[in-house]
Amino acid sequence: MDATTSSLATELALPYVITAEAAATPMAGFLPDARAHIRGKLLEHGAVMLRGFDVGGVDGFDSVVRAVSGTPLTYAERSSPRSTIKGQVYTSTDYPPSEEIFLHNENSYQASWPLTLFFYCIQPPTTLGSTPLADIREVYRTIDPAVRDEFAARGWMVVRNFVPGFGVPWQQAFNTDDRAEVAAYCARNGVEVEWVGKDGLRTRARRQAVHRHPVTGDQVWFNHLTFFHVSTLAEDVCAGLREMFDDTDLPTNTYYGDGAPIPDEVVAHLRDTYRAAQRRFDWERDDVLIVDNMLAAHAREPFTGPRKIAVAMAESSVDGPAHTA
Repeated sequence: MDATTSSLATELALPYVITAEAAATPMAGFLPDARAHIRGKLLEHGAVMLRGFDVGGVDGFDSVVRAVSGTPLTYAERSSPRSTIKGQVYTSTDYPPSEEIFLHNENSYQASWPLTLFFYCIQPPTTLGSTPLADIREVYRTIDPAVRDEFAARGWMVVRNFVPGFGVPWQQAFNTDDRAEVAAYCARNGVEVEWVGKDGLRTRARRQAVHRHPVTGDQVWFNHLTFFHVSTLAEDVCAGLREMFDDTDLPTNTYYGDGAPIPDEVVAHLRDTYRAAQRRFDWERDDVLIVDNMLAAHAREPFTGPRKIAVAMAESSVDGPAHTA
């Protein structure tokens, strides 16, 4: 294989880095022989970085996704604003540069989710702007067993209130302005629907907190309960929302699966376990990061400069892994 391998973190290779042996080696020529190696390291480490290759722009990035994992998925049941770059290649979350995005596993609040994520650095930031990663096998192991067992037994629930001016409108979240289509999608995916007022929508979804990886069999802490809990927002934002809304009307919040509130101190403990497992790297132009969505959580640091990261998703959990090592 025409590449050398290295690690960005000596104590834990997250991500595992595969560096082009010759600068600007065409990615299209490298992938066919390297694919099995990439897939194997992805299962072992949870994330693989391809660095120093000539990707070939957005079209080349789309080809990487297809070569490694098959046809990219459409982003559905959205919880954050994104823009389409081309086809099923999107911008990373369009939040202001000053905001942190906490660690999470993509779409883990849904009935199905992408098993593999792809990130492509079109333009690195001037400062910070990493996409930190955390091994959620490690997160699972370090959570207080009593807390972990409670969620394993009761599950968790996310309640979303689609309120004008707060977050993603329901029309954008569900890619339609037809209420009947929203209701049909939710019925298929285990989401309760309640229309509120003239154009408000409240949804409730009960999910498992602990899953098994479909290939490795590892138990993983795979959920959005920490990310969506109101206390995970910046302290002033959390306080402001709690002052503006009753708990049931918060734009997004999480509960135990039976609807009981999750104490703030429990969520704080969960945040601590994520942060203890977090690893970061600095983006370089043309980096391609591949993440096993059920082995590694990802986040975003605040940044300065014109950072532009493209994102694609592949391999639905409903269908199972399309391409294993």
